[in-house]
Amino acid sequence: MTGLPVLLRTVAEVRSAVAAARQGGQAIRLVPTMGALHDGHGALIERAERDGGLVVVTIFVNPAQFGPGEDFDRYPRDMERDLAFCAARGVDLVFAPAAEEMYPKGFATKVEVAGVGEGLCGASRPGHFAGVATIVAKLFNIVAPDVAYFGQKDVQQVAVLRRMAADLNFPLELLIVPTVREPDGLAMSSRNAYLTPAERAAAPALYRALRKGAGLLDGGERDPGRVRTAVAEEIKAAGAFRLVYVEVVDPDTMRPLDRVGDRALIALAAHLGKTRLIDNVLWPGEGG
Repeated sequence: MTGLPVLLRTVAEVRSAVAAARQGGQAIRLVPTMGALHDGHGALIERAERDGGLVVVTIFVNPAQFGPGEDFDRYPRDMERDLAFCAARGVDLVFAPAAEEMYPKGFATKVEVAGVGEGLCGASRPGHFAGVATIVAKLFNIVAPDVAYFGQKDVQQVAVLRRMAADLNFPLELLIVPTVREPDGLAMSSRNAYLTPAERAAAPALYRALRKGAGLLDGGERDPGRVRTAVAEEIKAAGAFRLVYVEVVDPDTMRPLDRVGDRALIALAAHLGKTRLIDNVLWPGEGG
């Protein structure tokens, strides 16, 4: 393990550190997180490290992206562990602001992205993507990265942020890293910590269902309705889930497909006990 990364709490401190690094010729690499770091985050950090430059990890549990009755208060937080996690991977700076630093008194602005943010999780979590887009726009302005790193598991979030970055002319690249999974296929997520042992044993059924849907596409099925039904039936057979949605969508627009062509995204969300889980597979590609 290397030494702990520099921990910064204010916008001014981050801007000063980034300016000094840029003056020294370093590229700026940003990995935005809400903490409770796991190997999925580790894959983003490790890719940023390989690319070279100043690696900045942000840790901020963003209240604006949680709706009423969601898990903001119980979302896992462990700064000491997260700092050690970052140190082991060579992170240079960690920006972990207080809510008051990001949303000072009088804050009255939000960023909303139409289209890609309206279906899927946008429909079941109203206001969620406006909260995500607003905080990420702020982080892009504060850190001014050359590249920002995100995971495919949050594929709709990625689509929203790509649209926002293009529309608002952010001079950066969004680099997407494939979903990191447990050996049994469960997509890594900070919320997996909520699962009871029995729920954790049931959770891989989501990925099995997605793979079944991708297998149908591999076999020539092109009717999205039949793929959705097969995925939903596989989840229902597991008996532990309350399904929120299964959709077969265009990977770029997030719009439901009338018929599958060359590319598709099978995406789902489901409650397992008190925990909301999401997952997806791209076709052709993972899961097929």
